[in-house]
Amino acid sequence: MQAGLVDPFGRVHDYLRISVTDRCNLRCVYCMPEEGMQFEPPEKIMTHEEIVSVVRALAPLGIRKLRLTGGEPLVRKGLDGLIARLSEIPGIEDIAMTTNGIYLSACADRLKAAGLTRVNISLDSLQPERFARITRGGKLKRVLDGVRASQKAGLQPIKLNVVLMKGVNDDEVEDFLRLTLDEEIHVRFIEYMPIGESGEAWKSGFMSLQHVLNTCENSWNYTSCDVYSHGPADSYRIDGAAGTFGLIHPVSSHFCGTCNRLRLTADGNIKPCLYWSDEFNVRPHVGNASAVQAMFLRALGVKPETHDMLKALKGEEIRGVPSLRHMSQIGG
Repeated sequence: MQAGLVDPFGRVHDYLRISVTDRCNLRCVYCMPEEGMQFEPPEKIMTHEEIVSVVRALAPLGIRKLRLTGGEPLVRKGLDGLIARLSEIPGIEDIAMTTNGIYLSACADRLKAAGLTRVNISLDSLQPERFARITRGGKLKRVLDGVRASQKAGLQPIKLNVVLMKGVNDDEVEDFLRLTLDEEIHVRFIEYMPIGESGEAWKSGFMSLQHVLNTCENSWNYTSCDVYSHGPADSYRIDGAAGTFGLIHPVSSHFCGTCNRLRLTADGNIKPCLYWSDEFNVRPHVGNASAVQAMFLRALGVKPETHDMLKALKGEEIRGVPSLRHMSQIGG
């Protein structure tokens, strides 16, 4: 095996997030604008063959875990075929997917059979009308049907991603916590991040996840715990609960020191850090494994030690150029 994917700060990277499309069937308020999004033409999006070729080149360098993202990955045709091909690559041990869940009930069994290991489902409200407002048109029942279908298919663990926003859904924390009591569901509360914009709307919507712990303490006792995949969440379990809840706070208490991930955008760019604008176009080198490896190593060479989201929140001067691409365009 060749030398692994290690950045200048000694962080070993074994995890690749792959955006398979920049398109989405929803327009979530924190992800993209309601109108005016410019999507890439089909010829600018990496083909399945190109994606597989990149992963084949990276597996010998230690990539073991993959996550398929978007946009919404389930709008990409033939996703189960891509998963099947990726699962056959020697060294790949885990293939996960992040989805809004709208189309999941119709294909969970097929994705599991193809080799999908687990799924994260975005779910920012349990109230149908509010869910429709946040997603600009989404149907809550379809997402809940997707959760049930994933459970039945054996996709484990199932994680529900909740972007917590002040004055939007912060009054639903207790309802989300109750989901963990009787079922093996893992709810993860995520701080609102300034990806794609850094204006006052983000700053006014940001809130500390201490609110989750305070809410939990009002009704239950809880303890810290571990959840499969050693991800960025600080995880907890309510005493006697079947599931868990977690806090992901990339802004107020970043986890950059243990970051093990790289990102491949739908149009073939390597992003060493989600927040900053640095990108490296690997697509011209696809098919040449050594050249692909060299591009990823080059990207790792400029990966910063940390981001400055907290400084941005406070209005302080930052040292780099934040990405202006929306979350859907970079596989956040």
